[in-house]
Amino acid sequence: MSMRPVSGLDVGVLLERVEGTAPIGALQAAAEALAEMLGARDLTFLIADFSGRAVVRLTTGIAGAEGGRSQAGAHAETLPLSGTVYDRVLRTQEVDVRPLDDGALVVALVSDRGDAIGLLELVLPAHPDPAVVADVAAAAHALAYVVIAARRYTDVFEWGQRTTPFSLAAEIQRRLLPASYTCEAGQFTLAGWLEPAASVGGDTFDYTLNQDSLHVSVTDAVGHEVRAALLATLLVGALRNARRKGLDLAGQARYANDALADDAAAGQFVTGQLLRVDLSSGTAVVVNAGHPLPLRLRDRRVQEIGLDVEPPFGVVPRASFRPQELRLVPGDRVVLLTDGMQERNAAVLDVAAALRDTADLHPRQVVQELGAAVLRATGGDLRDDATVVCLDWYGGPPRRRDSAHGADAGRASSARSPRRPDA
Repeated sequence: MSMRPVSGLDVGVLLERVEGTAPIGALQAAAEALAEMLGARDLTFLIADFSGRAVVRLTTGIAGAEGGRSQAGAHAETLPLSGTVYDRVLRTQEVDVRPLDDGALVVALVSDRGDAIGLLELVLPAHPDPAVVADVAAAAHALAYVVIAARRYTDVFEWGQRTTPFSLAAEIQRRLLPASYTCEAGQFTLAGWLEPAASVGGDTFDYTLNQDSLHVSVTDAVGHEVRAALLATLLVGALRNARRKGLDLAGQARYANDALADDAAAGQFVTGQLLRVDLSSGTAVVVNAGHPLPLRLRDRRVQEIGLDVEPPFGVVPRASFRPQELRLVPGDRVVLLTDGMQERNAAVLDVAAALRDTADLHPRQVVQELGAAVLRATGGDLRDDATVVCLDWYGGPPRRRDSAHGADAGRASSARSPRRPDA
């Protein structure tokens, strides 16, 4: 027996219910509204853990729940991903439907532009027909916007994602990273990942998408813990400030270098790469400030991208930096990384081979797989942060997404090809 929801999905009603509550209650209000619209019971939200290897069943307004963690009216139960339906849905981005004696268990990805925020899990009273499955996928996408909006005002979601406590240095480092680690944008898909060392090593990655360009950076501040995190803060703040002033890539590099030369202690420096992709022409330029060379996967062959190496930021006061051309062709996968992926303790990890082995995966999966690989190679004893950014370039002119939930709702994206993910 298949079913249709009692009242159907009404995003307007959902938003009204959410906006009528405080941010801390937004998730509970959204869950109740969605359960009513979809005729569901036992509807819960699972948020992706920062480790990338677990999800957290996050509920609010429930007191005295057994197991897991509780804080400030919220409860979090951590569930390992390996071999679970949650892992499969996160990898394939497809809605999973499993029969029950009294209905069906449905799990859908909660995502926005490829960024896997979490999962929506619910029990329906009967097996859903394709229209209901589509409604569940749309509901999960709508829930993504609820979470994105609400988490600006509360620590609940951030707290839920932390299955292990953060040090002060890790807290500072976390604030330097982009709000979303993944971005699908028609001409490209980009994803970043940072595996922190036991003693935080000052790595960061950042990106921003403007009307005509994509800016990406990967940086590695010298030292460890709070001093490295503060040095990284100065560098990332300078890069963002220069970018927002409208400086070109060479100007951004000079501005950041001068900020370190003027305000950092003697001997402190940051290696890094700055990348700018012109979305109209498809051309790219890169500044390489003392950083490990990037890799490119093209036609299933992995090669280092040969770049001239200039001094790290902060070493030579008032230095100028020369942007170098980086040729992109549709189908290219470019990976920027820090030396933590290649440190002595991780010497058994063949990054090029790992990149070939993950050629068919979505960039979000690629960076997480590379992060997991360096942990395996070091036996979990990571002595320096390991950071990686993966850029898949599809090319062509900028284009709009085809629908309200475009590439995010109920589709698989594990296959990689030059076509755009929303085509």
